[in-house]
Amino acid sequence: MTSFVLPHEVHGDGAHKVFAVHGWFADRSAYATVLPDLDRTSFTYALVDLRGYGEARDAAGAYTTAEAAGDLVELADHLGWERFSVIGHSMGGAVAQRLAATASDRLRRMVGVSPVPASGVPLAGEQAALFEDAAHKPENRRAIIDFTTGGRRPAAWLDRMVARSLECSDAHAFRAWLGSWAAEDFHADVEGSEVPALAVAGELDPALPPEVMRQTWMSWYPRAELVALPFAGHYAMDESPLDLIRVVEDFLRADAEKPAYAGNPAAAVAAVGEGEPA
Repeated sequence: MTSFVLPHEVHGDGAHKVFAVHGWFADRSAYATVLPDLDRTSFTYALVDLRGYGEARDAAGAYTTAEAAGDLVELADHLGWERFSVIGHSMGGAVAQRLAATASDRLRRMVGVSPVPASGVPLAGEQAALFEDAAHKPENRRAIIDFTTGGRRPAAWLDRMVARSLECSDAHAFRAWLGSWAAEDFHADVEGSEVPALAVAGELDPALPPEVMRQTWMSWYPRAELVALPFAGHYAMDESPLDLIRVVEDFLRADAEKPAYAGNPAAAVAAVGEGEPA
């Protein structure tokens, strides 16, 4: 039986391998606005389409963050990536944290851009109906995007975001994903994880502002960092792309894989010797 390989596109040829995972309203085109200005010498980026989105729109699945984490590990094996970092936006941030729970030995660094906490986002009443009906009501999608960007973005941009979300996602999968990222609480599985973890939150996002990151992300991960972007809401890739790139890539660059002989002086001397001319 052939394993499912997430549709993806690879950019760059740097030694530091990085997955970029989209959120609920987009496929991998969510990163189109930052793509031209990424550091492709230091990093190799793989932008993926989760099941139910983009080129994987018709892919069957459970449409859960746990399944997606498994798919990313499969893709890493397919690409020959033993170690890698992951960037996840919103729902993709929950997927990234699933990787920290299930494959922490493979993770170098983890970045959440307005990440859904590993504890989920409880929805009730009218709010629950708004999100649940967004699967088949474009006006609900628009209202959610408008609200999470502080009601400050142009109407044309909101319309474009909605049109893209409708085009790139399967309605059944879209609804099923909600049941995973919003309702599942797996924070006990990641609490105390030593994976370096950066949360980037937009100060204009009333749904997942910096304060929510302090209560969740910052309290769970001992090696956590938080950066608040003052002029962004929930979609920093569109709202503050250059600021986002700088913050994320500075964080990723802070990680340097230690050579195999780290902590072993004898091996280090031998390695130097091997590099000397005969």
